[in-house]
Amino acid sequence: MATQPAPTFNPGIPMKREWGIAFSALRKLLANGDDTHQVFRIMRALNGDVTQRSYRKLLTMPDGGRLAYEHVELAERLTNRNWIDSFEPGSVGAAYRGFLDSTGYSADGLAEISMAEGAFQGADVAHPYAWMGRRERDIHDIWHVLTGYKADEHLGEACLVAFSFAQTGGYGWAFIGLGAALKSLRVTGETLFLRAVIEGYRLGKRAAWLHGEDYEVLLTEPLDAARKRLGLGEPVLYRKAQARLAAQGLKGI
Repeated sequence: MATQPAPTFNPGIPMKREWGIAFSALRKLLANGDDTHQVFRIMRALNGDVTQRSYRKLLTMPDGGRLAYEHVELAERLTNRNWIDSFEPGSVGAAYRGFLDSTGYSADGLAEISMAEGAFQGADVAHPYAWMGRRERDIHDIWHVLTGYKADEHLGEACLVAFSFAQTGGYGWAFIGLGAALKSLRVTGETLFLRAVIEGYRLGKRAAWLHGEDYEVLLTEPLDAARKRLGLGEPVLYRKAQARLAAQGLKGI
């Protein structure tokens, strides 16, 4: 549970965008797609007051007030293996369990990376905006499951960050997605990767606002039914690009 006091944390003031830090982090990320620390540096540098706005929007959602009041720490739930193992086959939770087992990722691992110096400022303080930031961080891998974008390739991450930009309006997501797409043009000489990323943005715009979901309940839903309810369209161009890149022996960027 996050209980650390934050006497100097004032999340009501949007952070100034730091483009120099963002460009430096993007260069490192494009050179090494596994350097997740750089993602959080870009988020901090460019997303400004996105988390604050998301929290205020959450309060306008039908069940948002209860979620904010209960302020469940999802990282604690998502690292409870007994809970994860309890989900029925075919559910969102079962698909998430398969995701964890196939990738070796974990919610606490993502949280640890986000706390690295210069990454996710104020993430561990006892404040509603900071709680929303942790919530946004902790559901990222569930979004991989819901959208169908794989996490073990650059293409899937690029499409999901474009989806995330559409959902949140955070410039950090757009910056990463655009950088990945432009690099793909140089590497492959084709536009299919770029069009798949744009498709991710469009799918994000058409879908329900996923930050407003009760994830403890959502994980129990049948995966196909949840995708339909949330208006999550099929990533057709992504799958075409995925097949094309695999045929070329490339991961994407």
